[in-house]
Amino acid sequence: MDAGILLTIILAILVVNYLWEQFLDYLNLSHQQARVPSQLQDFVEPETYQKTLAYQKAKTHFGFITSGLGMVLMLVILLSGGFGWLDQWLRTYIEHPMVLALAFFGALFLVSDILGTPFQWYHTFVLEEKFGFNKTTVKTFLLDKIKGYFLAILLGVPLFSLLMYTIMQLGANFWIYFLAVMAVFSLLINMFYTSWILPLFNKLTPLEDGDLKQAIEGYSQHVNFPLDNIFVIDGSKRSQKSNAFFSGLGKKKKIVLYDTLIENHDVEELVSILAHEVGHYKKKHIIQSYVLSILQAALLLFILSLMLNNQQLSMALGGTQWSMHLNLVAFGLLYTPVSKVLGVLFNILSRKNEFEADAYAAATSDGGALMLALKKLSINNLSNLWPHKLFVFFHYSHPPLLQRLRALENLQSATKSQYPG
Repeated sequence: MDAGILLTIILAILVVNYLWEQFLDYLNLSHQQARVPSQLQDFVEPETYQKTLAYQKAKTHFGFITSGLGMVLMLVILLSGGFGWLDQWLRTYIEHPMVLALAFFGALFLVSDILGTPFQWYHTFVLEEKFGFNKTTVKTFLLDKIKGYFLAILLGVPLFSLLMYTIMQLGANFWIYFLAVMAVFSLLINMFYTSWILPLFNKLTPLEDGDLKQAIEGYSQHVNFPLDNIFVIDGSKRSQKSNAFFSGLGKKKKIVLYDTLIENHDVEELVSILAHEVGHYKKKHIIQSYVLSILQAALLLFILSLMLNNQQLSMALGGTQWSMHLNLVAFGLLYTPVSKVLGVLFNILSRKNEFEADAYAAATSDGGALMLALKKLSINNLSNLWPHKLFVFFHYSHPPLLQRLRALENLQSATKSQYPG
């Protein structure tokens, strides 16, 4: 397949994917309804609901603008041979293939970040500020940028260099060995993210003694959850939105609660949120996700190994000779349909796992408290209460709020009918 046909295929993939995503966004936005869902009519104030609708509209319109500009820029680069031009320009200064590849992707990263920063700024200090979410200061915004560059250099450069090295030394068989590297790297990130990486951006403090800590420790003992530490993260330094998660493997589980989460929920609700996270652990969802991510990486690397030495891929991007880094870019664009299909499959599995975690939480803690917590989380975060089914199918890793509430209500009804007394 010559370079011209490959470029046509790449352009077709980009255009079709762009149009499809815009269609889904438009469909999702037009599916909004003026009425509050019946399950939330006694819970949501009309003013808050109108604010939710406005927030969803503003986010979608902003997305139309950013994705449209990004699409135009990508088409200009591809049609003008911009990637090939950058490759040729760097070759006048750099000869070593690994250094050349690092410089190529470093330049792309830098230019992409410079172009994207104004939109990130607008999203943070205008859009999120308008709806009362933003707590990020200019200092924090700039420091996050600097720390992001630091992490890219500290983690990204060695990992990418190792990829280049295995390709140059092992040829088409590189994927087997680099897959092992990725498996170990992912495991280490999971183990040490909370201890090493997160503190670069946020302050973690041990949860103070009190009713909440006693309730969490009591629940963990009740369900035999290997709890190591409970931390509070200062999420409020950036946003009013809230979350909770745990990290670590084996008997070293760390629970991390956003300070905004603690402010907005009582003890029973917080325990039910924790119970949901424990449900993922008990149902082996964490291990399942890890194994599937490695299998996905294996598929990606194997297909890459089949295409890596195809000179026409480099030529399709405007190159004058075979370039490892040009082929990586071309492969990433061609892999888009496969990535989309896998993403849909992973989302289907993820939504199933969320229902299972909810069911576990309802069975081992207070199901009513969990329902109340889910309502508060959705309303406080101005979440979309009427997402279109097609948008949910393609993009949601979690079931929509109303589906989760309905499932929990059915569980409660089933329990009452089984034990009427």
